[in-house]
Amino acid sequence: MSEHIKKKALELGFAGCGFSKAEALSEDAQRLNAWLKEGYHARMSYMANHKEKRIDPTLLVEGSKTVISLLYNYYTDRKQRDLKAPILSKYAYGRDYHFVMKEKMQLLFEFIKSLHPETEGRIFVDSAPVLDRAWAKRAGLGWIGKNSMLISRSAGSFVFIGEIILNVGLEYQTIPESDFCGSCTRCIEACPTGAILDNRTIDSERCISYQTIENKGDISPDIEVRLTGRVFGCDICQDVCPWNRKALNHLEHGFNPDPELMEMSREDWQNLDREKFSLLFNQSPVQRTGYRKLKSNLDSLQKNP
Repeated sequence: MSEHIKKKALELGFAGCGFSKAEALSEDAQRLNAWLKEGYHARMSYMANHKEKRIDPTLLVEGSKTVISLLYNYYTDRKQRDLKAPILSKYAYGRDYHFVMKEKMQLLFEFIKSLHPETEGRIFVDSAPVLDRAWAKRAGLGWIGKNSMLISRSAGSFVFIGEIILNVGLEYQTIPESDFCGSCTRCIEACPTGAILDNRTIDSERCISYQTIENKGDISPDIEVRLTGRVFGCDICQDVCPWNRKALNHLEHGFNPDPELMEMSREDWQNLDREKFSLLFNQSPVQRTGYRKLKSNLDSLQKNP
């Protein structure tokens, strides 16, 4: 059954599929508590909520036995035409990954039920207190890099992670993937704000992605001057990672950007109004930050060209 599920996942376009026993993650719980204690979650107060469920899926899904971890590639070598235009993270080029992945995962879930009709479970795509990267690592799909991203030897780090938590036992991964970061420190050195600490921890307050997406207030002045043109998210630590040198372009039509978006000039961005925002970013991850926040980010870039 495990092999059938993996085969179907790959047929549906997933870049990786692995299984873990649903149980408490004691070591990851310690790391989470230490991260929260240091205040590295900044104003993301929700990260401190439901900690018990976040580290133990059996409390999140009653009767759960298995966590299926799934990777979905979103890498693209396409670039915005105007090199001086505000820069979007690659994951925000097309349709919101929550929609795309859930549709694919629902198909996989229905396939599992066809194999085992008594199957019950839930699908999660960055929408509940689940330690996505920890579970993907536990399932043998990669290791946690120095930039805290999951890195897959076959797919790199430009991958979304989702889970299906089931009441069915499967063949679990028992040997974790080795750590292949070695002595490389390119991600740490490339981060313009020093957000990547030397213990594979991110100080969110100093992270451009946090400041341009999660932070609903003004961007910290000391970060504002180091945005390096980023208006929504940041890919710098991934762009310099050697494990992404051979990353393949995704094959997901839903992630393809609106051609008009890629053609926008710096001036077009500065003149962006609500109507244009709604047209360009319908069902896009950029909707998460909203028009006012995006305009505020643009103003920050204008002050620090």
